[in-house]
Amino acid sequence: MKYLGIDYGEKNVGIAVSDDNGKLAFAKTILKNDKHLLENIVELCQSEKIEAIVLGESKNLDGKDNLIQKKILLFKNKLEKRCDCLVYLEPEFMTSREAEHLQEGIGKVDASAAALILKSYLDKKNK
Repeated sequence: MKYLGIDYGEKNVGIAVSDDNGKLAFAKTILKNDKHLLENIVELCQSEKIEAIVLGESKNLDGKDNLIQKKILLFKNKLEKRCDCLVYLEPEFMTSREAEHLQEGIGKVDASAAALILKSYLDKKNK
């Protein structure tokens, strides 16, 4: 099963994909969060033959939904209506900071964060 990982942000959205067996996660690209975002992701799912989507879930330090989580949940609903894929939520606590550390200024932080979210989900699923 092939997965798409998403690190949803207000300006940019990081995208990652898994291998065909759903074991490894790879940073793919960064999309602008604009009026074309949903359509771009639908097209990507079709071209990559994606079967499920893993969307980063954003919480505060106390474990409660933060402001962007409301937008993430709205986006999840739109994805579920437009894609022929299951959409799972995966906690994304500090993935952007971890990605910054790993990237050391390369500029693909959002895509790397998406890969970390996807890897976290795949590791749990494949245990």
